[in-house]
Amino acid sequence: MSLFPADVEDLARKIVADFTARGLMVATAESCTGGLIAGALTEISGSSAVVDRGFVTYTNQAKVDMLGVTAATLATHGAVSRETALQMVHGALYRSQAAVAVAVTGIAGPGGGSAEKPVGLVHLAAKSRSGKILRREMRYGDIGRTEVRLATVRTALEMLVEAAC
Repeated sequence: MSLFPADVEDLARKIVADFTARGLMVATAESCTGGLIAGALTEISGSSAVVDRGFVTYTNQAKVDMLGVTAATLATHGAVSRETALQMVHGALYRSQAAVAVAVTGIAGPGGGSAEKPVGLVHLAAKSRSGKILRREMRYGDIGRTEVRLATVRTALEMLVEAAC
């Protein structure tokens, strides 16, 4: 029995098998998911061949200390922004041995949203050492904390596959 829904587990299993065959390692930088992306991957047997490391950077200070997100970016754009997600993924990639990294930052709810940044807003970024960069802004809506987090995991795993192509 898995901790994750079958579709998430299937996607994680596909990544572990494909990345193992290709000799690719992954790093994750997570805020609103709190480690669930790394957790979905490590739920799969053999994932140690693929998962290099995960950064859970829930606070702004953790984003600065662990990933090199600049204080200026956080002050200007906020933690939940495209700019922060891009700096997070860059930091994860270059502070790891990974070939591909993914980063997520968002508002899972139920509180914490605003008119400009509502509950369910998540910014994601994926980057490969070959230079491919992907960005997504997802507006899942106020569908519940668990649902926002799981939807973010799905999108992040999909982005890892796309970034590695």
